[in-house]
Amino acid sequence: MKQFYLITNEVKDPDRVYTGQIIKYLEDRGGKVTCIDNREQSGGQAQDGECVLVLGGDGTLLRAAHNMMDRDIPLLGINLGTLGYLAEVEIGAIKPALDKLLAGDYVREERMMLEGRVNSAAHSEENYALNDIVITRCTSLQILTFHIYVNGQFLNSYSADGIIVATPTGSTGYNMSAGGPVVEPAASLILLTPICPHTLNTRSIVLAPEDEIRIEIPQGRDGRQQIVEANFDGSHKMGLKTGDSVVIRRASRTVGILKLNTESFLTVLHKKISE
Repeated sequence: MKQFYLITNEVKDPDRVYTGQIIKYLEDRGGKVTCIDNREQSGGQAQDGECVLVLGGDGTLLRAAHNMMDRDIPLLGINLGTLGYLAEVEIGAIKPALDKLLAGDYVREERMMLEGRVNSAAHSEENYALNDIVITRCTSLQILTFHIYVNGQFLNSYSADGIIVATPTGSTGYNMSAGGPVVEPAASLILLTPICPHTLNTRSIVLAPEDEIRIEIPQGRDGRQQIVEANFDGSHKMGLKTGDSVVIRRASRTVGILKLNTESFLTVLHKKISE
C-alpha cells in the first residue's frame, strides 16, 4: 500500500504536529499522502487513495465514513480523542501501524450501515449511519411516545427520552451508555435500545439484519403534538413531528475498516473499559 489519504482534525491536532509526522514518515518510505481538513473532506478527492487515515477521534471517523461511503476505500482510525472504540491505532503506536500498512499486513472488515428514511406529509428524506440513528426530543424536557413496528408487525409503544437504533459498530457508543448490549463489531444485527425508558420492563431488543423497523411519532400526552429529531451518527439531523415516521433497515452499502491489531475484540473492550 502506497497511496494514502489523510483526514486530519485540526481541533485535536491544531498545530498539525501529528499530521506532519505521519506525512513525513510515509513519504520517507515511498508513500504518497493527500491531506485535507476533516471539515472540508469530500469523497471526490480520494480517487487515487488505497486507504483513508483518519486522525482524530470516533466522531472524525464517523464523518469520514459518511463522506467516503460512495468510494470503495477502507478507513483506519488514529485516535487523538479519549475512549476511541472505532479508532484502531493509538497515536503512541503510529509508526509500527504505518509500517504494517506499507507492508500490506492488515485485514479489511466490512461493517454494516443503517439506512433511514424520514417520511412526513411535506417530504421524504434518506440518510445513512455507521453507528446509530437516534430519535430524541429537540424541545423542552418531556417524555416522548413512540410506536415501533418490525416488518409491519406492531412490537411495542415506548415512553422514553428517545430511541437508539444501532449497528454492531455502534454498540459501544450511545447504545452502551443507554444500557444496551455490546456486540462484536463485525457481526450483522440491529439493536433497538430505549433511552431512559419510563417503565420498569423495557429492555433492548436484538433484531435480525434483514428486519425493517418503522418508528411512528404519535400524539403525546393530552393530545399534544410531539416534535423530535432523527440524528444520524451524531451529525446529520432531520426533524419529525406527530404523524411522521422513520423507516430503518440495513443499508446495501458497507464501510471498510482496516484492522492491524491481532488482539480480540474482548481484549480491546476490556482495556477500554478499564481506562
